[in-house]
Amino acid sequence: MTLAAPFSKILVANRGEIAVRVIRACREMGIPTVAVFSDVDRAALHVMKADEAFHIGPAAATESYLHVERILEVAKRSGADAIHPGYGFLSENAQFAKACGEAGVKFIGPSPSAMEAMGSKTRAREAADRAGLPRVPGSVRALESATQAEDLAASVGYPVMLKAAAGGGGKGMRRVNAREELASAFASAQSEALRAFGNDDVYIEKLIEQPRHIEIQVLGDEHGNLVYLGERECSVQRRHQKVIEEAPSPIVDAAMRQAMGETAVALARAAGYYNAGTIEFLVDQDKKFYFLEMNTRLQVEHPVTELVTGLDLVHLQILIAAGAKLPFAQSDLQLRGHAIEVRVYAEDPDNNFFPSPGKITRLLTPSGPGIREDSGIYEGWTVPLDYDPMLAKLIAYAPTRDQAIRRLRRALDEYFVGGIASNLGLFREILDDDNFLAANIDTGYLDRLIPNRIAAASPMNGNGEKVAAIAAALMQSACNGNGSSTNHQVNGATRSANDRWKRVARQEALRER
Repeated sequence: MTLAAPFSKILVANRGEIAVRVIRACREMGIPTVAVFSDVDRAALHVMKADEAFHIGPAAATESYLHVERILEVAKRSGADAIHPGYGFLSENAQFAKACGEAGVKFIGPSPSAMEAMGSKTRAREAADRAGLPRVPGSVRALESATQAEDLAASVGYPVMLKAAAGGGGKGMRRVNAREELASAFASAQSEALRAFGNDDVYIEKLIEQPRHIEIQVLGDEHGNLVYLGERECSVQRRHQKVIEEAPSPIVDAAMRQAMGETAVALARAAGYYNAGTIEFLVDQDKKFYFLEMNTRLQVEHPVTELVTGLDLVHLQILIAAGAKLPFAQSDLQLRGHAIEVRVYAEDPDNNFFPSPGKITRLLTPSGPGIREDSGIYEGWTVPLDYDPMLAKLIAYAPTRDQAIRRLRRALDEYFVGGIASNLGLFREILDDDNFLAANIDTGYLDRLIPNRIAAASPMNGNGEKVAAIAAALMQSACNGNGSSTNHQVNGATRSANDRWKRVARQEALRER
């Protein structure tokens, strides 16, 4: 007996690994898919995996993946009756969700009103106050001036953080330790927020020293049912961007999980939220948690939740959008085992995380028990310089955290990406670090580790020769597989990087000095 598909065709308004992930879920559900692609993504993996693919414009995201009219025109031409936005791009754009509804296409995500209520960091803080929920002390509305920021900073006490109201990914964020730093930090945060999000609204909050970043996955249907699916530990970050995520958190016990989960559900319910969403918290050293923000979409790190709950969040997103009720209650949910995810980027940790676009000349991917790889790449594909440099996500699952770490370490040893630089080596070092193994981590953990690892790899100490030998062996292995010269493999990616990427990387380096 063949079950009827919830939609006749779904357009995936994204690219890379998340587009491939959604396309695979649709195929399992018997739903044909439509991919969209820009000039530089004609040969991308998501284009090959979809049943149909349509060109939507130049490489610039504003002319392709962010172009609402072109995407909706493709939906009309292809006959797609639903759109899955993935994450990033238009996934948290309430105007896009409204436009989908007006065009008669189902947006697979929350309602525009819930997105507007929770997508803005300041409006989400207002919602938390109305619900009587704990949040990080600071302003509720966008700051009007540096003078107002100074007054608020004095009231909550230094250090403080300036944050973009419409932002994410560390853009528009500045730490301020003293009053004399605030005016310039306020101006630069506004400027960066405007460039990144088209909105220069900035708010201020008390900086919690050495916090852990823990988030709760919520899921709701359009009939008022809401549940939480446990937590994810996201404290390993670089410049406020998550690098490693795991579920469950090593510090969260059953009572804390219930308290955080019920708080997250209460906030989502107050916003009339449905579909998948994530409530993010900061947790201090006394295990007190504070609401930080809500992400009104599927998260990059959703696989670790899927593995410990046994649920498929993309399947559930699609079913919810089709009007189905949640097939389980809160009491039915149990967490089993431990999952850890690393984000694989085309960047060079040994060269100030320089982006590394270019052709993937050799690709060896891991497999085996408990290993999952969500990828948007293949051997021979050229990584473009126009988008986020994330290539794939590698996830390990095992009965315990220690076993998951061992399994992930083994998988990393099987993983090789040739022709470009990647951060795989950094993950191997993290998984051998005593503090990570003991779960002694906070949001500043990686920023402390990176200077130490650079010093340890210096040719001036005993490890320099070992590091050079390993690098040479890896590059020779790549050459044996594809016939390219070692010199090209080591230096080609940096030499061929676009000038704009180099300029951005240099600016980042100067900012960090």
